[in-house]
Parts: sequence; structure tokens; C-alpha cells
Amino acid sequence: MTDLQDYQVVIKYLNKQKNRQKHLLLGNGFSMSYDKKIFSYNALSNFVTKTKDKLLQKLFGIIDTTNFETVMRELDLFHKLASEFSDDKKLARKITKARDSLKKNLMDAISELHPEHVFKIPEKSNRKCAEFLKTYLDSGGHVFSTNYDLLLYWVLMRNQDQITNIVDGFGKERIEKDDDEYSEPEYGDLEWGSNQADQHVHYVHGALHIFDEGVSIIKEIYDENCLLENIKKRIDNKEYPVFVTAGDGKQKLVHILHNQYLNYCYKTLSSITGSLVVFGFGFGKYDGHIIDAINKAAKGKKGNKFDKLWSIYIGVYSKDDEKYINSILGKFKCKKVHLFDSKTANIWK
Repeated sequence: MTDLQDYQVVIKYLNKQKNRQKHLLLGNGFSMSYDKKIFSYNALSNFVTKTKDKLLQKLFGIIDTTNFETVMRELDLFHKLASEFSDDKKLARKITKARDSLKKNLMDAISELHPEHVFKIPEKSNRKCAEFLKTYLDSGGHVFSTNYDLLLYWVLMRNQDQITNIVDGFGKERIEKDDDEYSEPEYGDLEWGSNQADQHVHYVHGALHIFDEGVSIIKEIYDENCLLENIKKRIDNKEYPVFVTAGDGKQKLVHILHNQYLNYCYKTLSSITGSLVVFGFGFGKYDGHIIDAINKAAKGKKGNKFDKLWSIYIGVYSKDDEKYINSILGKFKCKKVHLFDSKTANIWK
């Protein structure tokens, strides 16, 4: 690679800009830097391709890829073609069944490969990651994640006394009781919305612990069982987490805009000001909706052309990553786009 900036140089510079907010966008590289054997796309693909679902086995064989987004995109396209050119409703239902099965298998893969509980993360790794996140949240910035796993949630939960602004928009609503005003108060589920105004943590593509119950978006919490166990019970009961698994960027955006929680997270990303640091997110061919959000932020708010996203700092891991990001720099409308060496961030070590 060429002489890229170290992450420490980048963050030291941004910390000196007292009147500028700094935000963080995390992709799968954030989780892979913790343990690539668990969180790599190959690990998920290997798990899913071992499925006993004969329909999915045939599907992976026909399309000849284990990339979930590609398979999902091909299924969506095939569904449209079948609906347009065929009167066979059984075919359309079969495609829908395959698509739903693929989504469930993806969720199963993530939950099965996932560390069992929050304290499986070594304390040293926990502290290092907390320091990394603290830089953004303590200064009033926002953290956006496109990951489905629980790593970010766990680190924030373990360090809530050390990091400010870890509000993710969820809170317990008090249940009003008419019969006895002196009884102990009762609270419902952790529901999204009551702390929306103070939200600084955003799961742009959803996550394992977030569920859409139709009227409300809730967050699964610990009780006498561990969090992952509760999530698995919900999935077994055919209650599925909020996951954006659509094929291309346009389809992902449609999914996002039709969910009140995801829509809010996306709009927040589209309106940030100052500088954005990107770690572990590759801006692949199905991520155009994220680039669009960044470009909306770069345009600024109406009536104040100075109140906008000025610069973006994109972390790259390899020479190929650097070459690819350089090839798409023209897609970004920020005044300045910089690259830095992701390995120098040392998030978990």
C-alpha cells in the first residue's frame, strides 16, 4: 500500500477541530477484526451451505455463489419475472419460500456462530473497543453500524458507566394502573421512540436484538436467560429480527424506508455534519444507498450551506481495498475524502 495515514493521526487531527462533530460508520470489518473465523462472510456461507434445506441446496448450486446479497437479488429478480410472465402462482410461492428460508438460515448462522454472551469478550478487548467508541460518543457524535451481530451492543452495555451518549432510542414505558396508585410501578418492553431525540447509536441495517412487532419496534434484553438465548427462542417461534437482507442498494433502501426505526437511522446518517470516519465498511456494489446518504449529508441543511458533512475518512485493510476505494472516489460529494490504514486502529488489541 502507499503511505496511508495512521488512524491515530486522523483522530488526533479531528479531536483538535473543536467546533466540528465527528461520527463513525462501522461495517463487517469491525466484527471481523474481533474474530474473522466467526464473522467473515465465508464462515456464514459455510454454515448456510450445510443446510438440510433441499431447496436452498439446489439454489446455491444453480446460482453458483455463496454471496447472500447476490442470491437474494437473483431471487427477487426471478420473482418479478415469474409474476410477469407466468400464471403459475405455485412458482411465485416457491420463490418466496426460498427467499424466506435463506433469510432464516442467515439469522441462524449469525446466532449460532456468535459468542455465547457478553462476557465471552475478553476484558482487554472490551476496554480497547470502548476507548475507540468513546472518542465519538463522548464528543456528541453518532455511531452507525451496518452489522447484524451483538458486539457493538455488548461493548456499549458493559461500558455504559464510562461512555456518554450511548442512547440507542429504546426505553421502557411505564404501564399505568388504575387500581392502586401506591403499588410498585411496572414497565413494558424496551420500545423504540421514547428516547429518539437523544439517540446516538444507530443500527442502519437492523440487528439480532431488534424486533418489529408491527405497532412498535422493541429491543430484546437480558432476564434470567442470556440475550442470545432469548433471541433464539424468538426465532424458533418465527419472530424474526429486523434485518435488511435485500439484494441491491435500491431494494435495501426500500426496506429501510418502510421500517420506522431503520428510516430514522438512515435519515440521521443523511443529515450528519462535520466529519465521518468509516471503519470496516467497503462500499461494495450493493451499498449505493449508504453513499447516497453520505452525499445528502454533504449537501448540507437548507438555509445553512456551512452546516454539512465536510470530510470522510475511509479505512482500508489491503492494497486491493485501497485500489477499489480510489476507483470510486468520484461517487462521494464531500469536500474531502481521505484514506487511512485500518490496521493501525487496533480496536480490539
